[in-house]
Amino acid sequence: MLRVGLTGGIGAGKSEVSRLLVRHGAVLIDADLIAREVVAPGTPGLEAVVEAFGPDVLAADGGLDRPKLGSVVFADPEKLAVLNSIVHPLVGARSRELESAAAEDDIVIHDVPLLAENALGPLYDLVVVVDVSPETQLDRLVRLRGMAEADARARMAAQATREKRLRIADVVIDNDVPLEQLEGRVREVWADLVRRAHARKE
Repeated sequence: MLRVGLTGGIGAGKSEVSRLLVRHGAVLIDADLIAREVVAPGTPGLEAVVEAFGPDVLAADGGLDRPKLGSVVFADPEKLAVLNSIVHPLVGARSRELESAAAEDDIVIHDVPLLAENALGPLYDLVVVVDVSPETQLDRLVRLRGMAEADARARMAAQATREKRLRIADVVIDNDVPLEQLEGRVREVWADLVRRAHARKE
């Protein structure tokens, strides 16, 4: 099994890259999806979040009001650290469970937004970073996701710098390009991952 950490800043297009890798045959373990799963209504995770931040972070349906919680934690590093201390261990445990279900010869892509921030690179056989300029990030967050510019900048500022992410990269995928070029680059990266996986078995 080849274990790959995939990361990139918010708005970098990591989800598109992971979708393309899955199309080539990768097994995807998406930390963002798992992070939603572990704080779903009725979970101990949600209970712990409400205990830490109060019932105001709940939506009318009893689920987590993610925009509300985001506006609280992304402006306050201490509160963000509290949230991470609740969610990250739960995400880690669920990720390990999913990975153990993969086949021995699979290429497993762990899509981890905060890989650089939490120094998780050593957990993987290699790290792939999806890279774009901060200007592209900001444009995508405001234009495509409808974020207010101040919120978008706060989210970006709460993450690792572009330089820090690139320092931990074994492979870089430039996503400041049209989709067809991105598809070509992902094909190249997939071929490289297959070669690495075969080399490990020899």
